[in-house]
Amino acid sequence: MFDGITPQLLFGQLLIGVINGSFYAMLAMGLAIIFGLMHVVNFAHGAQYMLGAFVAWLLLSTLGVPYWGALFIAPVVVAIFGLVMERLILKPIAHLDPLYSLLVTYAATLVIEGAVRLNYGSTGLPYSSPLPGGVNLGFMFMPWYRLWVVVFSIFTCLGTWLLIEHTKLGAYLRAANESPETVESFGINVPRMVTLTYAFGVGLAGLSGVLAAPIYQVSPSMGSTLMITIFAVVVIGGMGSIMGAILTGYLLGIVEGLTKVFYPEGANLVIFFIMLLALIFRPKGLFSGEKS
Repeated sequence: MFDGITPQLLFGQLLIGVINGSFYAMLAMGLAIIFGLMHVVNFAHGAQYMLGAFVAWLLLSTLGVPYWGALFIAPVVVAIFGLVMERLILKPIAHLDPLYSLLVTYAATLVIEGAVRLNYGSTGLPYSSPLPGGVNLGFMFMPWYRLWVVVFSIFTCLGTWLLIEHTKLGAYLRAANESPETVESFGINVPRMVTLTYAFGVGLAGLSGVLAAPIYQVSPSMGSTLMITIFAVVVIGGMGSIMGAILTGYLLGIVEGLTKVFYPEGANLVIFFIMLLALIFRPKGLFSGEKS
């Protein structure tokens, strides 16, 4: 069964798993922030991830802005788009069941993807790597850019978690979720804080898109094909659990990569099989701190 497994294959797939896990973690973290602090099921997260990649591509192809500039500009552009989106379509339904936010963001996804497809087609657009080359480790070749993505993702995830869980701003955000009236009594504009929270989560999706552009082809469907997996990551980690989303993202990326080595036929199903088990035995999530 394991005769054809070489160190190159094993470590190569493990690297792919860690890279995929980096994107799973960042996207799931943004989704968890939005749901945990706003109770909004943001189905448009994949489209916003795609917008980050497309904005980076447009900056390069039309204005000549390199990757390192797009890494800062594109997430801000996508975050501003998220701010407008929250004001126009999410704020009017904030008092309704979270199911309505899922439906309206799903509709927004169709509009965003359709608009991009109408203007740029469905064919993937290439984006050259800003860090060509790599290092030969003997048992595998490690591309510099993929190593950068993993390191940058880890620092971004840890920094965001620290911001939400261990700063005064994060305390205000959590308090606004539990008791907005109390927070407003201290003179804090809670609606503005909610809008900025959504923009921040959307900006994380856009940042992930910029990181993904040199690895995957930039296409209108690049986010929609990923969203089901990201929702599975959030469900397994625990809806609203930021650290749960981060840890589960990396772990599932590695599990998926290793499954491609030992049982390739099950690689596309393993995450959803784990989600099924989690929903049965730990429906509130592995890192929710509560059992069923």
